[in-house]
Amino acid sequence: MVNEQMLTVSLEEFGLSKYESQAYVALISKGTISASELAYYSEVPRTKIYPTLLKLKNKKLVIISKSKPIMCTAISPEDAFDGVIHEQINKINAMNTLVSNLKKTSEESRKSRGSEEKRYFHISANKVLTQLQTMIEGSKLSIKIMTDQGGFGLLAECKEQLVGVIRRNLDVKVIIPSTQICSESYRAIPEGVEIKTSDITQNCFIFDETELLMINNDNGKGAIFSSTEILGINQEKVFLNIWKNSIKTKVVADMTKADAQEIYKIIKIINETGLMYILNSTRESKKIEIDFLKLLEKNGIILKSKSLDDIIEIMDAIIQITCSGHVNFEANTKNITVESKLNNGYSLPWVSILEGYLQKQGYKTRTIYQNNSSKGEKTHIKISKN
Repeated sequence: MVNEQMLTVSLEEFGLSKYESQAYVALISKGTISASELAYYSEVPRTKIYPTLLKLKNKKLVIISKSKPIMCTAISPEDAFDGVIHEQINKINAMNTLVSNLKKTSEESRKSRGSEEKRYFHISANKVLTQLQTMIEGSKLSIKIMTDQGGFGLLAECKEQLVGVIRRNLDVKVIIPSTQICSESYRAIPEGVEIKTSDITQNCFIFDETELLMINNDNGKGAIFSSTEILGINQEKVFLNIWKNSIKTKVVADMTKADAQEIYKIIKIINETGLMYILNSTRESKKIEIDFLKLLEKNGIILKSKSLDDIIEIMDAIIQITCSGHVNFEANTKNITVESKLNNGYSLPWVSILEGYLQKQGYKTRTIYQNNSSKGEKTHIKISKN
């Protein structure tokens, strides 16, 4: 049975007083009753029941008999409130029309000033993963992602969705911080997703170049920016610029995390401080002798304790990553070949490190450098024991 108190409160929202509401609900429940009975059932004071009935009559909600004792009957709700309902509907329609006109005026004003309103949607932290999976599944052309450890962890939970888009030949590129190379999340990403590493401090997921999902690093909340052409294009350009200068990770995919991290640390040290180290070394000594091994040792990388095979493996991975080449060691001829598809001396810092290691291990080296404008550069290192 419908709660009479709730009905009373609801009628008050329609504009009836408390006593009027109580009286009308009692009449609906009891049918035709006398005024004194109505006072009893509705809990309206006897002194107030007659004025209340007159007000209800004026509002066309009850019928009052002219005979005594006075009998009263409620008019059926559908008849009693039909006019009120239509009045409310008309008011709502009028308000909707007003809001639409105001919105239209606002938009026209913005356009005349050269601005246009765009919207974005907040996503709570516990809904971000589901939203990410949905957006991956819905992608048509490409997915480009810049993500930190937290965002990469979420992406790793989207393996099924990533497999689906890879099967549809979508272009999926991901940039991660070097700390995530060969991590559990890294190994969860399916084959076919291109992964590079760079210094990343944001979580930005770009879908089909225009739809963005951004995740707050601190609280895990997200925001979706839909149909934001300018923002989408801008973020796409930012991504491509970072991607161009990022370092490949596929070469180390099968290595242990420690070995992979060491290789990327070596690359980072040489790329970021190698030139300055050369300049300082040249300035401090009349004899030009560049010892990159010392630079690496200052940064915690000790290569001299490693075997020759280990060094060849490390250098081969580095040359593949930085120069798209290889390092080969022919044990029979004692000849090491460093091949690079890039010219302009890109491989020479790594050749210098390799030579420095060999000399510290007691090898005598003889180096021949070859440069071919169309095929790249090649360095032969002939080694022999002193």
